Amino acid sequence: MRFHGSPLFNKEIHVLCISYLIRTAWFCAGIVLLASIASQQAIAQSTKATIPIQPKNVLFIAVDDLRVELGCYGQRHVRSPNIDKLASQGALFERAYCQQTVCNPSRASLLTGKSPDQLQVWDLPTHFRIHSPDVVTLPQLFKSHGYHTQCVGKIFHNWRQDEWQGDPVSWSVPSKMHYNSHGNDTPQVEGSLPPNLASGVGGNECRDVPDEAYFDGRVAVSASRVLRECAARERPFFLAVGFWKPHTPFNAPNKYWDLYERSEIPLPRHLTPPRAAPELAMTSARYRGGKDSELLKEMHHGHLAAISYLDCQVGKLLTTLDELSLREETVIVFFSDHGLHLGEHGLTRKTTVFELDAHVPLIIAAPGQTAGTRVSGIAELLDLFPTLTELCGIPEPDGLAGNSLVSFLKNPDRAGKQFALTQTPRPNYPRGELPVHMGYSIRTHELRYTEWRIFQTDQVVSRELYDHFRDPRETENIAGLQSEAAKVDVMADHLEKMINSRR
Repeated sequence: MRFHGSPLFNKEIHVLCISYLIRTAWFCAGIVLLASIASQQAIAQSTKATIPIQPKNVLFIAVDDLRVELGCYGQRHVRSPNIDKLASQGALFERAYCQQTVCNPSRASLLTGKSPDQLQVWDLPTHFRIHSPDVVTLPQLFKSHGYHTQCVGKIFHNWRQDEWQGDPVSWSVPSKMHYNSHGNDTPQVEGSLPPNLASGVGGNECRDVPDEAYFDGRVAVSASRVLRECAARERPFFLAVGFWKPHTPFNAPNKYWDLYERSEIPLPRHLTPPRAAPELAMTSARYRGGKDSELLKEMHHGHLAAISYLDCQVGKLLTTLDELSLREETVIVFFSDHGLHLGEHGLTRKTTVFELDAHVPLIIAAPGQTAGTRVSGIAELLDLFPTLTELCGIPEPDGLAGNSLVSFLKNPDRAGKQFALTQTPRPNYPRGELPVHMGYSIRTHELRYTEWRIFQTDQVVSRELYDHFRDPRETENIAGLQSEAAKVDVMADHLEKMINSRR
């Protein structure tokens, strides 16, 4: 298109166009500059909020089948000086609970931050990635944020998952001593094997062998070596150490049995099922001996020896951490995956929702926190995932079922959550099939309320209510009493809401 007119007029138009274009260019450049500054400020604010000045290491200590039976929890008959010392240096949670009372679902839950129902994991063979292939585990998240992550011992579940053998994607290097069976934990010694001074019933063994003859002694040696390797690296580490005891068989070396005089070991006196408890509450693993049987005495003696053996191995690991001067740079977590019955309620083993199976020890020691605190608020193992991300300044992923416990480390007397939810299926080992029934149980400071439901319809077929102020050993189910009907109604409403929030 041509412009018609005088040469002078065309020249003036040309000058005006150039001037307009220059002003427009400066205006646009200003807008871009302001947008760039705003964007950089937003990124800086986000970075400041999520990345710590100095990332903390994590020493993540998991133990197997340890119920709340330690010196630091008030059981003065237990020799556990190293775990007791750790509790005196950190925060001990008096009311911590697992999400399911058997190894695989409990560990899968706390390591993914998801409930057993969300993962669809209720048995030993089912790996959590079968139904949740893209879920990000706790160590996997730390690895993605520059941590060296490593596993020594039993962290994820073990020998029933041959096609998985743990979760390799969670770790920076291959795991060690992580995939085996408790039944294979037999003494490995040079020369002839010393005699067994125990009965041998249930795998009980008392032999004069070194700590390294069994899994946990070798786990402690390997983990201490790995800890030194981690300290030599220039990046923070997440070291998960899984001890196999005090899970059966009770076969600690003889010197740990010698710590206890059998005649002085306290034994349970209530060896029958709770009054009015439904059959679904029980399992087939029954104790049928008397109150003073030699079997009961040896079982508790061997269990205490296993705890003290475990405690010694934990002590070796913590000594190495101190020798490396890493205590002020490391968050230490110590917990058990669930508890255990040893004759109480007429039961042995686990997979109930009674207090002895659901209640677990939990200790967190973080740099800068007040030492020797005791937290009476309710906590769950699900809470470990968001707790560690907050302590280490790592962004918390969406969809976690737990809540951070960091506020308890700052103020142990604060009010926390009202309930902890624990569950267990029937049959108690579904072996890849859907459960027929599911027991869901919530714990408050005063009560434990349980519903047994048909799994696929949610129809309630049995209820239990235990008053822990009057009946801390859960010896009488009072759910059927008319005087407790109002409590049952309130607790049933709370349980329903909690179950739905975890699906």
